[in-house]
Amino acid sequence: MNIVTTTTDLAAFCKRAAETSYVTVDTEFLRERTYYSKLCLVQLAFRGDGETDAILVDPLSNGLSLDPLLDLFRNPDVVKVFHAARQDLEIFYIDHGVIPEPLFDSQVAAMVAGFGEQVGYETLVRKIAKQSLDKSSRFTDWSRRPLSDSQKTYALADVTHLRQIYEFLKKRLSDTGRDKWVEEEIATLLAPETYVTHPDDAWMRVKTRSNAPRFLAIVKELAKFREAYAQERNIPRSRVYKDDALVELASTKPKDMAELGRSRLLLRDARKGDIADGILKAVHRAQSLPKDQLPALENPRQSAQVNPALADLLRVLLKAKTEASGVASKLIATASELDALASGERDIPALRGWRREVFGDDALRLCDGRVALAAKGKQVQIIEI
Repeated sequence: MNIVTTTTDLAAFCKRAAETSYVTVDTEFLRERTYYSKLCLVQLAFRGDGETDAILVDPLSNGLSLDPLLDLFRNPDVVKVFHAARQDLEIFYIDHGVIPEPLFDSQVAAMVAGFGEQVGYETLVRKIAKQSLDKSSRFTDWSRRPLSDSQKTYALADVTHLRQIYEFLKKRLSDTGRDKWVEEEIATLLAPETYVTHPDDAWMRVKTRSNAPRFLAIVKELAKFREAYAQERNIPRSRVYKDDALVELASTKPKDMAELGRSRLLLRDARKGDIADGILKAVHRAQSLPKDQLPALENPRQSAQVNPALADLLRVLLKAKTEASGVASKLIATASELDALASGERDIPALRGWRREVFGDDALRLCDGRVALAAKGKQVQIIEI
């Protein structure tokens, strides 16, 4: 099995790949012990007749440069095909500042083409390529060398079957006129801000039960310190302190080491040294903020603002549209977007682009009382009023 360990061999493969219309790409990486993913393997393939048309690239090999691959990623004439590309793209952007373009994500395409919600690669291999995958090597340590034969076989299958999947989905999307829909979705994957986590924004991922401004200020400062600390040292944010400990600290508001030591959820290493000092300073900063600088959740929706009957009708409409179009419902509109519609909001993704065509226009007519829904057998029909 062909494993590339030199820049010369990688350049030779990429030169041949640059003469084709597309190349399939996948990666194996580790992230359990680091903040940023550690790239351990790159798999590449293009449509050809020989074994050399699919390779494994060992980025851990001494002296190997990924520059030929990065040049291929920048080549506008070759489509780069991934499945569930986000984590793979994050690695290349964070490590090298490159986002492969043009890009095709087979998971996004499959959701548009009628294969369900966030369909897995194994499912597409079974349904489109009519093959089965051996997943026994999925959770192995990809940083260890040498790689076993089963690891190599598993890794290579992630790009060889992807060729057939890509060609099938590309044709289906073209035949149905939905290729532009996929391009709209992929625009998010091509945006650099998708892969950058700013410490100032980290608090918005923390789930809390209180929206009290002072409490949120402490959550924001604690999350900001944790994110910056984890990024600087390249360690998982959970190694600093977990979300439940962060929320506990925002509630107890420790003022000194003694009060910090009474935390039930804080890790032992976080009760001393730089982390403990950072926690106390973060709490103090939040407590010192004037009221007009306290954060608030954007557009908080109180349950009383949502028309529950209308929200239920929108869910019925979405289900009907999903069944009629074959597009995954989660891709058309999320539950929170439906609640937003039912509360009167209009600046939401479900009302833009292809989503408006599939669902949004009828959703607005339903909200305005211009149409009603009726059941006929197993189908839901839209009735003009």
